Amino acid sequence: MTLKTTKLRDAITFALAAGITTIAGTGAAFAQETAAEPATTLDRIQVTGSRIRQVDVETAQPVVTIGREEIQAGGFNTVADILQNIPSAGSPTFSRTSPLTANQEAGGQYIDLRNLGAQRTLVLVNGKRLGISPDGFQDVSTIPTAMVERIDVLKDGASSIYGSDAMAGVINIITRRNFEGAEANAYFGQYDQGDGQKQTYDFVIGMAGERGSLTIGAEYHKEDGVWARDRWFSNDSYPGYPQYSTTVVGQWGNWRLPGAAATDPWFVADRGSDALGTDGWHEQTTADTSKASDQMHLMTPLERRSLFTSATYDLTDNVRFVADMSYTKRESSRQIAGYPTQSTAAAIRAPMSALSYFNPTGGASAVNWRRRGWEVPRTTDTEQTTWRFTAALEGSFEIGERFFDWDVGYMFNENDTQIVNNGNLYIPNIRLAVGPSFMNGQGQIVCGTPGNVVAGCVPWNPFAGFGTGAVTNSLADPEVQAFLYKQEHALGRTETNNYFANLAGSLWTLPAGELGFAVGVEHRKEEGGFTPDAIAQSGDSTNLASGPTYGSYSLDEVYAELSIPVLADAAFAQELSLSLATRYSDFDTFGDTTNSKFGVKWRPMDDLLVRGTYAEGFRAPTIGDLYGGTSDTFTTGFRDPCDSVYGEARGSARCLQDVPADYRQLQQGFVPTNGPAAQTPVPFTSGSNPFLQPEFSKSKTVGLVYSPSYVEGFSVALDWWTIKIENTIVADTPNEIMNDCYVALIESRCALFSRDPSLGNIVANLAYGGRNSGYEDTEGYDLDMNYRLDTDYGRFDAKWATTYVSKYETKSTNDIDEVPSQENGFEGSFRVRSNLNLGWTLNDFSVNWGMRYNSGTKEECYFEERCSIPNYQAPDTLGTIVPQNEVGSITFHDLQFSVATPWNARIAFGANNVFDRDPPIYYSAPNSGYAFYGGHDIGRFVYARYQQKF
Repeated sequence: MTLKTTKLRDAITFALAAGITTIAGTGAAFAQETAAEPATTLDRIQVTGSRIRQVDVETAQPVVTIGREEIQAGGFNTVADILQNIPSAGSPTFSRTSPLTANQEAGGQYIDLRNLGAQRTLVLVNGKRLGISPDGFQDVSTIPTAMVERIDVLKDGASSIYGSDAMAGVINIITRRNFEGAEANAYFGQYDQGDGQKQTYDFVIGMAGERGSLTIGAEYHKEDGVWARDRWFSNDSYPGYPQYSTTVVGQWGNWRLPGAAATDPWFVADRGSDALGTDGWHEQTTADTSKASDQMHLMTPLERRSLFTSATYDLTDNVRFVADMSYTKRESSRQIAGYPTQSTAAAIRAPMSALSYFNPTGGASAVNWRRRGWEVPRTTDTEQTTWRFTAALEGSFEIGERFFDWDVGYMFNENDTQIVNNGNLYIPNIRLAVGPSFMNGQGQIVCGTPGNVVAGCVPWNPFAGFGTGAVTNSLADPEVQAFLYKQEHALGRTETNNYFANLAGSLWTLPAGELGFAVGVEHRKEEGGFTPDAIAQSGDSTNLASGPTYGSYSLDEVYAELSIPVLADAAFAQELSLSLATRYSDFDTFGDTTNSKFGVKWRPMDDLLVRGTYAEGFRAPTIGDLYGGTSDTFTTGFRDPCDSVYGEARGSARCLQDVPADYRQLQQGFVPTNGPAAQTPVPFTSGSNPFLQPEFSKSKTVGLVYSPSYVEGFSVALDWWTIKIENTIVADTPNEIMNDCYVALIESRCALFSRDPSLGNIVANLAYGGRNSGYEDTEGYDLDMNYRLDTDYGRFDAKWATTYVSKYETKSTNDIDEVPSQENGFEGSFRVRSNLNLGWTLNDFSVNWGMRYNSGTKEECYFEERCSIPNYQAPDTLGTIVPQNEVGSITFHDLQFSVATPWNARIAFGANNVFDRDPPIYYSAPNSGYAFYGGHDIGRFVYARYQQKF
């Protein structure tokens, strides 16, 4: 995979250098913390969710704005943390409390609105798309917080305006422009336990001349890791039940004879023993087990360096050149416990030879063995470099008395990812290391047999326990480690090229106002892939086997938008306007689609706004969906519907087309199954699906915004919303393919596999990936209240935002008889999320208090004594009793004090989760690797921030 970008990067550098030189030549000067006045009439307001520039910022669509002042008043210091804590946000994607996440997105930060998935929320930077990974994720951590002016959150579908992915909503990050002066910030914080330190240092400088401006921001951000063993709720797999936290595959190797019964004991070397010979062994006890959390991160560490540059230059009074460039280098890592190697595992199959020097039977028999690689924990280090560049010409012109705005430009985004894995064993060398070995005449233990030495091989004694470094050939031996462990390297790369042109203005004047319009065209190409290490691709590593991903797609789009004033200054209609938008998208993968949107805005009186929208949306299959790498696996739990004993469709006409009436499903060893499900005797292939189609959505909103003139500074907004996504891209399974073929009689599904003509079993060419099936349907209400009161005792601010979800159901098949799964109010799907922020400012001093509330939910009972609803009848199980445990609600409180100093600085001290609330225990571990919700706080976090303006 080679994408040539050197010339492009050179062009970017030249363009920026030329722009800076030009700006410098216009008499630019530094000033004190002011925003430059525009030199021309180019600047008009363009609201997120519309391409039509307008005066009124209130539209038919629900948009929430998080301003820079609000960002600084809170204790969160990254774009992701700010967005993850708004009520409309869903569960964190690839939470940093999930150290087992090992994909190329790990270490990034992604935002999910409405719990519909981060791939269904579109992220923009200054109205242009943020780059994506091969699987369609947009990493908001690439944007330095120091350069953020505001964040607009459009809580509505917007594919008719922005194209694919804008199903759950749109996040538009607006960066600082026309900044004059200089500003430096330092931030430091840590948890009460003294860990999880966060540091941020940033600097913003800006200058402006008569015709141009330049703003540059640089940021360094570092977060230390937190170990699972240092929190009670992550130290044990099931807090309160430590007996379930250990594993018998521990750091003290154990063995038993092949063919032993499941209840037969395993044997472990006595402590202090050299683990040699037939003596010095005891039956394994709980003291010989290990706890994986002792070696695992609870919160994974990361480090990030960012540079963002924004430049403008007025070429004429009506034409402006605008450019942004950003560079981000992110380094993240994770650690999990050493690999639990078992000689009987299907992928390993490496019993210790009877001829091994370390065989505990003295050569009487081969033995099965188990050993966790405690000396070499598994680590993943990810480094991602992101370049992003946008350049555009924008301007305005006048025809008659009408103004028209236009822009034409280009956007480029490139992500380069390198992943280094350590701690996975090389399976061929395991087999050699526990194979025949002997002591030669020089007193060295070597692989092979006398006269047939295996060159380059290092024998291994897996029974030498952790800490026995002096024992010959233990895992602490550097030579043994070098032979068994192979460092793996994976590479990933994505590139986005986007060309666009837009025109907006007024067509003519209607009795109620100007008929506004916007039209535009866009061409975009996405290209990228991911290449695992050759060892991982071969399946010779204990790392997850996977194949390479590489592909590309391109699209052409055209859109049109109208803003139609219907009534103005009439009885019960101070304003009534309609908005219409439609977008045609032509992809070279699946074909074309058209998506439209309709909105209405009615102001019966000055204080009240009534608004509503209906929107169609879509999400195109990603590169990973279409061209993802494949891997072979022996599928467990496989059910053949045509099995003559257990098959659901046995004896049916469709089955008899393919197999005889007495056909038996075969399991491992090519013998008939002794139950309805078994592991396949041949591997099936899982991966991508190049024939996937887009997901489609329909969303509706109806809302009220009330701003009473008799209560200055107060406003309240209430919005009802619903989103239904159909044709969802879901993971396929061999069982679903078989059921669709033989039970549902979907003939196209029968073409995905073939049978052995003599045995009748499914042969190895069954391949499965994603498929379009089922739907997701969610509905709820948003309530936003704001109040600002100025008094002689200071300014008081209150902001209350609440999201109530009344429905969230999913279905992964098109089977009309299948009952949808009800997700709302279960595990990490909260019915209510609510934030209340209170502020008081008096002269140079300010105090901010924040409260973040998540309602309680239910999860299936794991233990009888923690089962508050043992007779619960789940709505999606047709009355079947599914015992549930209610998990209580949680409110986290945040506090910040800040003061402005005479030397033009501001100093702030604060704490998030000031009362040190522990997260509620969820044994289902939603969005986490541990028994709590991955979006909850893990302790009291105290911090200090210093800002200096020049």
